[in-house]
Amino acid sequence: QVQLVESGGGSVQVGGSLRLSCAASGFAYCMAWFRQAPGKEREGVAYITSAGTTRYADSVKGRFTISQDNAKKTLYLQMSSLKPEDTAMYYCAAFRGSFCRLYAADFGYWGQGTQVTVSS
Repeated sequence: QVQLVESGGGSVQVGGSLRLSCAASGFAYCMAWFRQAPGKEREGVAYITSAGTTRYADSVKGRFTISQDNAKKTLYLQMSSLKPEDTAMYYCAAFRGSFCRLYAADFGYWGQGTQVTVSS
């Protein structure tokens, strides 16, 4: 069982930055951030493996950075140059399998979400 607790969401203006954190209670090979805007499907934002391999959705490449502190069991998402279309509920997710991809159905553990709102 892996419990995940996100924090760091909030309201920011276009072009601003936010850092999301996700505290995990246990180890998982694959950790990821997903987001879901009202009326839209949940979409993968970025993942990181225990070895440090990362992958990003095209929509956030160059603006978002995923990282983790293994000692603190904490996952981060540094978001910069935020746009109104980044507005969504952001979820931390964990998958204990041996591969990693931005596919929500793979992930068995989810946090409660943290809201990010970007206004112009």
